[in-house]
This record gives sequence, structure tokens and C-alpha cells, in this order.
Amino acid sequence: MYFTEEHHLFREGFRSFLQQEVVPHIEKWEKTGKIDRFIWEKFGEMGYFGINQPEAYGGLDLDLFYTVIFLEELQRINSGGFAAAMWAHAYLAMTHLKAEGSSAIKEKYLAQSIEGKMIGCLCISEPFAGSDVAGMRTTAVKKGDKYILNGSKTFITNGVYSDYLVVIAKTDLESKHKGMSVFLVDRDTPGVSASKLDKLGWRASDTGEIAFNDVEIPASHLMGEEGRGFPYVMQHFALERLIMGINAHARAEFALEYAIQYMSERTAFGKQLDKFQVLRHKIAELSSRVEIIKTFNYVTAKRLNDGEYVVKEASMSKLESTRIADEVIYDCLQLLGGYGYMEEYPMARMFRDSRLGPIGGGTSQILCEIIAKMILDKKVYQEATK
Repeated sequence: MYFTEEHHLFREGFRSFLQQEVVPHIEKWEKTGKIDRFIWEKFGEMGYFGINQPEAYGGLDLDLFYTVIFLEELQRINSGGFAAAMWAHAYLAMTHLKAEGSSAIKEKYLAQSIEGKMIGCLCISEPFAGSDVAGMRTTAVKKGDKYILNGSKTFITNGVYSDYLVVIAKTDLESKHKGMSVFLVDRDTPGVSASKLDKLGWRASDTGEIAFNDVEIPASHLMGEEGRGFPYVMQHFALERLIMGINAHARAEFALEYAIQYMSERTAFGKQLDKFQVLRHKIAELSSRVEIIKTFNYVTAKRLNDGEYVVKEASMSKLESTRIADEVIYDCLQLLGGYGYMEEYPMARMFRDSRLGPIGGGTSQILCEIIAKMILDKKVYQEATK
């Protein structure tokens, strides 16, 4: 229903690319927490950062199901950190450049991001304002033809080694939702500093805490209209949440495939594990749950691709998909017995990496309240306009 022959060929090519160019380096990057720059440029050379970007800046302007394939295949190499670094660049930072950036910003930053020559990050979460975006304290005060940026951000993927930062900050200190704006900040601007955070999972990616101390931003680096930052962020959250839902069903599917393969090769009490009824039924249940969220995610992707504003469905996708993925991977680890707990097997890393799903991009608890507002209070979230 959703994938053409061209989609399938793209999947085969991208899967082969990942196996040849990425997988040999994953263990190193998991240990060092730093992804070598050469792979970003290889992604750029192959057009993988330009899948959903305009042709005018070097993109391919392809439909959303190429993005679905991109996300699904990244989950199959079993490094949530590497996958996050790639999609956070392409679908968080670059999404704002594409939607709100001026022509000058697009010509320089978006074009080089598509080529993999520049790496971006999106800075929203703060030490005292994670899921509560409107509660942020970082400020950008206009002085002449500049803005002076002060504050801090945390849990930022690509926050240490990126070349530029897309920063959400308060420009109207008296207003809550209407006082936020979006800025592009060069990494080497005086007053910008970052430190790497030590995480349970996503070990390959550089997750940073960033400080801004009297950082001067040219007024030309304001993206979109001043004071429109909150609706811009909310609009893009639909894509971000759907991305995390797709990531979740893909990693759960990969975990199941691995567990099924393991069960076909492992014997106990004289027969293969996949011949025991209790384990067969467990696989049937897990597979059914994954297929349900996968189907819902595809339907939601199709609606988003067709131009619908699916913020409710995307929120539901992230809520349910990340929860089910955690539970499925937990059970798959159990199916491997003691080997599931060993680092040389993929399930231990997958178990750790998956746990961020219900936290990042809005916690499950926050998503429940957002969904409840739409269902019970008839809250309508409007699509932002530039």
C-alpha cells in the first residue's frame, strides 16, 4: 500500500550502505561517544540527508516513506545513538532550517547540511524545562542589530560536535507561549560552550549540555517571525513524535527477528526453543503488537505526507510505540536467557537504547495530557504559518 518498487530499491541500497560503511565502525563509536566526520560526508554524498529537502539546495524532495525507510534501516544496525545523531541532524535541526530559515541561511547552512559538511542540533530542553517547552528560561534580548543570548540547554543530541545550533529562546520575557523565537547560532560564536553527558544508552551519540553566556547573534539569524517560536516547535513536534514512533516499531521488529533466529538455533530438553508452545505463543503475541503499531505508524505517515496536521495521531504513535517497543525488547531479552544479558549479544544494547523512547521528545506522561486535552477538552492545535 505504501511502498513502490523505487522504495524497495532505496531500502536495499541503504541497507547495503549501512552494512558496508557504518557497521564496521559502530563498536568504536559506541565506546568513544564520537562519530567520525567522514561518515556524515558519505551520507551527504549519497543524498541521505536530502531525502525530504528541496532540490534547490541539493535535496531530493522525496515522499515521507523514503524517510520511513531511512529510519527503519538505521534501527537495524543496533546503535540507537548513531541513528539518533543522523535523524536529529536531518529531521530536527534541518527541519527548522527548511521551514523557517531565510534564503541566505538555506543557501549556506541547509545546503551544507544536506552535503554532510555541516552538522546541526536542535536546542529546546533545559535543566528546568524539558517537556514543558513554554517554561524555558533561556533569553535572547535584542540590542540594535543583534540579539544577546543567555541561558542553557541540556540533553541535546549532537550538542557537542555539531557546527551550528538551532536555539529556541525567550524574546518576550513577559509572555509565556507567545514570547519564544528561533535562532541559528554558529558553534564557534564567543560565549557558546558545551560538555558531554554520560548516558545509559545511545552511547555513540554526543549528548550535550550547552551554556550561552552573552552570545551575540546577528539579527539575520532570527528564523521566522519573532515571537512565533512556540507554534513552530509544536508544528514540528508532530514529525518528531512520529519519527520516534517509527524508530520504536523498527527496533522492536529487529529485536523480534533476532530472538526468532536465536530460538531456531538454540535447543533445550532435546528440542528447539521455537517448538515450545509457551515460547511460540509469546512470539505470536509480541509480533501482533508490533504489527499493530507499525500499521498505525504507516497510516499516520501517509496522512502527514498528504498534508494533514496529525499532531494527535503522532503523539499517540510515540506514546504507544515506545511503550510497546520497551516491553517487546524486554521479553525478547528474556527469550535469550543469560545470553540476552551479555554485551556481545545485541539485546543488551537494544534494551538500554530503547528506554529513551518514552522520555525524549516529550515524556509519555506529558503526551497523555496532550492527547487528553484534544480528546476531552476539544483542544485544537493549529498548524503554524511562517
